[in-house]
Amino acid sequence: MDAAAKAPPDGYTVVLSTVAPPIYGFLLGSLGYDPVADLAPVSLIGKYPNILTVANASPFKSVREYVAYATAHPGKVTFATPGVGTTGHLSAELFKRKAGIDITHVPYRGVAAGAMTDLLTGRVDSMFNTTGSLLQTVRSGQIRALGVTSREPFATAPDLPTIAEAVPGYEALWWYGLFVPAKTPDAIVQKINTDVVSMLGEDAVKSRFEPLGLAVASSTPAELEARVRADAALWGPIIKSANIRGE
Repeated sequence: MDAAAKAPPDGYTVVLSTVAPPIYGFLLGSLGYDPVADLAPVSLIGKYPNILTVANASPFKSVREYVAYATAHPGKVTFATPGVGTTGHLSAELFKRKAGIDITHVPYRGVAAGAMTDLLTGRVDSMFNTTGSLLQTVRSGQIRALGVTSREPFATAPDLPTIAEAVPGYEALWWYGLFVPAKTPDAIVQKINTDVVSMLGEDAVKSRFEPLGLAVASSTPAELEARVRADAALWGPIIKSANIRGE
């Protein structure tokens, strides 16, 4: 992100961001660039939710059961994520606030660092992570999905319930987006946007996204800019109140 923000604004440097750029500032504090002023939005390329999952042996069969137990036993329920400040962590922090529960974060350095093993063996009670990381494991029957973090049933997993069904008003929908250096000429930004939108409309591209749990989604630069502002307004206060610092 730093390299892209400081690159020549000639259209030959494009960066793929996994969250709204201001979130990096909230998590990491001082940056060597301004995540808003130094980067210009081009287009979304896809959206995805996280999934709240438990082991098949877990007593929790639904989000309502999970919330009910967590309400009765504050701090006792644990949730794994791929790390501090990840989308799984932030999704869970919003879930805690919306549901009014106290659950305990157990961060890992990625799922491969033991999180899945600990979920399967019951060392942790649950896990929040992306559809890309968990959807195939859920579909193969190795773990149980309690709900996705999107407000509505998600396109790549329409059979899974939403957390919002049990926790009204809850939504944590994440995305990938393309950005360029801020002073890139509008004509170049529009050219890249037009080509990206065209590419994302191709069936061959859509078919590659779906196994990743990612729904194709394009946007205008203005629409992506509005989404960045909305995400900054949502996640900034949560990161601050929970005193989350990126690793």
